[in-house]
Amino acid sequence: MNDFKKLGLSNAVLKSINEHGFENPSAIQEKSIPLILAGEDVIAGSATGSGKTLAFASGILQNSEKGKGIQALILTPTRELAEQVANSFRDFSKYDPLKIVSIYGGVGINPQIKALQSAEVVVGTPGRLLDHISRNTIRFNNVKTLVLDEADHMFDLGFKVDVEKIIKKCPQNRQTLLFSATISKDVVQLSRKHMENPVRVSVESYIDPQKLNQVVYKVQDDMKLSLLVHLLKNEKSNLGMVFCNTKRNTDKVAKNLRKVGVNALAIHGGLTQNKRTHIMEEFHSGNISVLVCTDVAGRGLDIQGVSHVYNYDIPRESKQYIHRIGRTARAGAEGKAINILSKNDHANFMSVLKDNDVNIKEHALPALKKIVIEKPGRRLPKPVNKMKTPSRKGQQYTRHRNR
Repeated sequence: MNDFKKLGLSNAVLKSINEHGFENPSAIQEKSIPLILAGEDVIAGSATGSGKTLAFASGILQNSEKGKGIQALILTPTRELAEQVANSFRDFSKYDPLKIVSIYGGVGINPQIKALQSAEVVVGTPGRLLDHISRNTIRFNNVKTLVLDEADHMFDLGFKVDVEKIIKKCPQNRQTLLFSATISKDVVQLSRKHMENPVRVSVESYIDPQKLNQVVYKVQDDMKLSLLVHLLKNEKSNLGMVFCNTKRNTDKVAKNLRKVGVNALAIHGGLTQNKRTHIMEEFHSGNISVLVCTDVAGRGLDIQGVSHVYNYDIPRESKQYIHRIGRTARAGAEGKAINILSKNDHANFMSVLKDNDVNIKEHALPALKKIVIEKPGRRLPKPVNKMKTPSRKGQQYTRHRNR
C-alpha cells in the first residue's frame, strides 16, 4: 500500500483499494495518476484490464463535490464497459460516496432522467448521451473532467462524430483524459483539437509474451466446428473466449457447442441489455465456461482468468487480433491463443502476420470426429475419425512491422 500512498491518493480511496486487496499499482497507474492529480491532460496507451479505471477515477474522486452537479463525464464505447466503470467508481468512492450514474441504450430512459437530476459522475455511451442532450435532460456546464475510455474502439464503431458533439457541450476549461489501447490517426487528431498540451504516457503490452502461446491449425471449412469442439474438450482450460466475426456466426457456434455438451453462451450487440447482463452474470459466476462473442462485445468486457482465446474466425481488421489475444496471459498467468484457419480465413490471417509482431506456430491437426448437428428426420452420418494432416507441420510464423 505504501506505493499507492506515494501516488498522492486520498485516504478514502486508499482505504477502498486496501479493502479490495490491491497491493501495488499497475504500470499505467504509476505513470498517469500523479499527472492526473496535478490536473494535466493525459493521453494514455492502455488496454482493458490494465488498471486504467482507478487511474482516471483518482482525480475525479478527489476533485468532485457532493451536490455540485455533473462534474465528471466518462465516455465508453459499449454498455458493458459503462456499467463496469460505474461499478468500479462506486467501489473506489465507498468511503466518500458520490452519485454515480451509468447511461446507455437498450434500457428505459425515464429512470436515467430521474437519476441524472442528482448525478455527480456520469459514465455513458455516446448514442444515449446524445439522446439525453437532445431532450435537455443532461447538462455538462459543471464538468471538470472529461474521460474518453477506449477511444480507438469508439472510433472503430463509428462514434467519432457523436464524441465530437458531446465534447463541444463540455466547458473548454476542463481536464481531458484519453485512454486508448492503440493511438490511431483519429485519436491523435482528436487530441490536437480538444486537449491542452497533453502528456502522453504508455506501458508495454499488458500481455506477457513469454506466457502466451500462439498456435494455428489449418482445417477444412466443414471441420472448423469439429476442431473447436475437440480443443474445448481436450485443452486444460479455465475460462475460454471464442471470437467470431458476425453476430449470426456467434449465435450459430454457441448453439452448436451446447448441443454437443459444451457449456457456452453467445454475446453480441444484437442482444438486449438485460440479456447481455444475464449472460455476463452467468459467466462471472462460473455457470458457463465458454463465451462466444464478436469483437464489439468482446472489447467491452473486462474478464479475469481467461486461459484460452479461440479465433474461430480470423479477424477482418488485423489490429483486432491483438485486442483478442490480450484477454489472456495477463499479470503473469499462462495463456493460449488458438487460431482456426480455413480457406476463407487465409487473407485475414496474412494481414495479421503482416501488421503485428506475432509468433504463431502451426500445429498438426489431431484426429477428429466430424460434428454434424442432427436435423429432424435426418440420420447422422458415420463419424470421420481422421483428417489428412497439413504439410509443413510445425512451421513457425513470425512477422514484424517495418520499423
